[in-house]
Amino acid sequence: MIEVEYAQLVDRLKTAIDREELVTATISQPRSKSSDLRRVKLKPVLLKETYHIQFEYQYERVMKHKNLLRDEAMQELVALLDSFRQGQFQLKSSDVQFQLSKKFKVTFKERQTTAKQVQLTHNREKQYVLPLHEPVPFLIRLGVQSEDGNVKRQKYDKFKQINRFLEFIEDSIKHLPTDRTIRILDFGSGKSYLTFALYHFLHEMKGYDVHITGLDLKKEVIEECAGIARDLGYERLEFLVGDINEYEGESAVDMVVTLHACDVATDMALARAVRWGAKVILSVPCCQKELNRQLDAKPLDVMLQHGLIKERFASLATDSIRAELLGFVGYEAQLLEFIDMEHTPKNILIRAFFTNREASAEERARYMAFKSLLGADPFLERELSDRLVFPAKEDVK
Repeated sequence: MIEVEYAQLVDRLKTAIDREELVTATISQPRSKSSDLRRVKLKPVLLKETYHIQFEYQYERVMKHKNLLRDEAMQELVALLDSFRQGQFQLKSSDVQFQLSKKFKVTFKERQTTAKQVQLTHNREKQYVLPLHEPVPFLIRLGVQSEDGNVKRQKYDKFKQINRFLEFIEDSIKHLPTDRTIRILDFGSGKSYLTFALYHFLHEMKGYDVHITGLDLKKEVIEECAGIARDLGYERLEFLVGDINEYEGESAVDMVVTLHACDVATDMALARAVRWGAKVILSVPCCQKELNRQLDAKPLDVMLQHGLIKERFASLATDSIRAELLGFVGYEAQLLEFIDMEHTPKNILIRAFFTNREASAEERARYMAFKSLLGADPFLERELSDRLVFPAKEDVK
């Protein structure tokens, strides 16, 4: 690598964006160790026939996206250089690497490569985990596809939701055992679109040895789903009538899925997953009523005086609290967008992988201060109280 002027680096990156040379890029190594933003990925996309750069901001526990026009993208990129020390850019005919010192001295390398194809994501048909135009038995049986494999117009949103869910499953596979049967529980499985998708993807497509149980309180729905599983020959997929808090069928589980369990039913499922030692937890919460009733934060009255805002705030704060608490019992937890907000407001997915992480005293103190501000007494904290250690009140600022 060679030393170049900072202005030369900026000019080279601007040229790459102006000439639409960018294939993909990663900005990493934050200057501040306390920064929650870990890295930023860039790629070109075509939106309404106009060239944009998509920025994917990867925080410790969430990801955010922003699509910017050329000039805006360049301004954002320059701003990011103030906060990060390393960049790797794949361009059409070269690879660029650079590092920035504390005093913004630039070491730079550009290596010529064979020509690469630029994929403008929104300029081609979306590639789904399940094929868009090929018959999938469970999708046909559940009425999502017609017999010839075409997705029914009124079920297209459901098809997208199923595939989005499977993307999360695909990212989770590396955390699951490979030397024995993978045990999975789906609490509140309902009509079980995602339960069937889970079995089809892991067993039929990937060949994993799995045993999946769908649990729901509605007997008629469970009987129907069990019949469909039999008809499809899904021998390792079962459906049982039961309640999240009373299910005693297992002593250890590898993955727990809970979708749209209302209010503290989500917390019950999360607590059970922790006690079973689940390696993977996927949860889409619903109806966060507990914190809404408890909220007592005078500094936030400008927001909380409005019922709609209070409801949404309580929902976001509840999921944030859940992610923190999972982090205190050994999990890496993220809050991710499940499906587009336009389809349902219940679009946040809690994804947690057990890594046996050790939360810092600073994280625990921060949580206690947040809980104190809101006047919160979280159900999940009470459920996991025997596994949680917090600083003394006098240590919480």
